[in-house]
Amino acid sequence: MMEKQPAVYIVASARNGTIYTGVTSHLLGRVHQHRTGEVEGFTKRYHVRRLVWFEPHEIMESAIVREKRIKNWPRRWKLDLIEKDNPTWRDLAEDFGFAPLPQALDGSTPHRQRSTASVWDSGS
Repeated sequence: MMEKQPAVYIVASARNGTIYTGVTSHLLGRVHQHRTGEVEGFTKRYHVRRLVWFEPHEIMESAIVREKRIKNWPRRWKLDLIEKDNPTWRDLAEDFGFAPLPQALDGSTPHRQRSTASVWDSGS
């Protein structure tokens, strides 16, 4: 893939986790922004950093049309699209020389500590 080329892409927080569909004229640059948290908003907030699917396009207009179409799909269709080409949800950014992201023991990205205690477990 050329360094600069229009592409539609999907990044994920973990397998079957939070996903984001985007379009860019420079996939590697955009992947870097997602991985470092330079992109403010949804992907930074939910730690959506793993490139799990992408589709290069010859022209930006066709990439934008495809992105809009995919964004309107039900979640299940997006998961099927990812799993068709990337059944293990491997981080495809590593194929372009990006360092592996840390993995939690369950295979997800460690990004939030969830408390298992509730207000009802106060010991009273």
